[in-house]
Amino acid sequence: MTLSPAGGVLVVALLLAGLPAAAGETIAIGILAPDDAPAAAAIMGARLAIEDNNTTGRFTGHSFSLDEERLPAAADPAEAAARLAKRGSGMVVSLLDAGRLLKAAASGAILFNAAADDESLRNQDCRANILHVAADRAMLADAMAQYLVKKRWSKWLLTFGSTPGDGAFAEALRRAAKRFGARIVDERPWTFAADSKPENEVAAFTQGVDYDVVVVADEAGAFGDLLSYRLWLPRPVAGTQGLVPKGWDAQAEDWGAVQLQNRFLKLAKRPMTATDYAAWLAVRAVGEAAGRAGKGDPAALRAALLSPDFKLAGFKGRQLSFRDWDHQLRQPILLAAANGVIAAAPVEGFLHPTTDLDTLGTDSPETKCRMGGTK
Repeated sequence: MTLSPAGGVLVVALLLAGLPAAAGETIAIGILAPDDAPAAAAIMGARLAIEDNNTTGRFTGHSFSLDEERLPAAADPAEAAARLAKRGSGMVVSLLDAGRLLKAAASGAILFNAAADDESLRNQDCRANILHVAADRAMLADAMAQYLVKKRWSKWLLTFGSTPGDGAFAEALRRAAKRFGARIVDERPWTFAADSKPENEVAAFTQGVDYDVVVVADEAGAFGDLLSYRLWLPRPVAGTQGLVPKGWDAQAEDWGAVQLQNRFLKLAKRPMTATDYAAWLAVRAVGEAAGRAGKGDPAALRAALLSPDFKLAGFKGRQLSFRDWDHQLRQPILLAAANGVIAAAPVEGFLHPTTDLDTLGTDSPETKCRMGGTK
């Protein structure tokens, strides 16, 4: 059965379960965004989810509003989160980077990380009051590795750029290769100057070794797009360019995704990105939690969100839920190329004793997360 954008099937289930609702209760949700247009654009995903929450809220006795806070570069994220809480928003969606997110967590507000993909936030820097709806680099790398190994493209030539993000994703790729049985046959850092003609050097850059696929870590887009069709061997490219693992892609069509895509396009006048989708998921999670808890205070909502029974529909063919060890939202990862979504992970055949969604990212035995409050 396909879920409607408003989660109609879930609403019916809630009503049949006879869950209590506080009639007429308004739940304010805050959103923290950097004060620059590209980073703040994902607010549109949250605005769409408010519409969806208010549709389901007619049945549960709740209404929802969005309180938006834009942060200049010098602003204190903790003070901004505290202002939102003072205005009644104890649940806050964050579009901030990792450093500013951790500062915001000091406010004590319950935060939904919709933008930062740093693995450290789910491990040594985890916080009890942060829930992660954005996929991290480990989940993305694991998804890609599963697909490549399933295709028997197990010999990888790893190329990477010089930014910290490039280094972090390259490390996630190394981990994923080891985890799923791929072999990195060589590593090649990209060192060409920006004012050179590196496209003329790609063949030489990738020769001298046999490989099934070139995996690339180039989050800034400095060179990855130059690789396809210029390699020494006729091989596919995957990673940050080529076949790309994503939390969401504008070409997603299965499991009712077209409905979500069309409604977002109508609202925002542009396609939906992975960060838009994460912001939408965060607000929808609050709406779902309110229906389950029957009330809107932050403590009750947090308890509902982290309950083993919590399930969230996300137009990915699976019910989504939060991991108890690092508060990461379990979710499929899409593998997209220029011609559409090619596949989704977890890939069939990669097993797990609890759920195959936990084959993506840091599993419970591997976690370095030790929940210690909001420190």
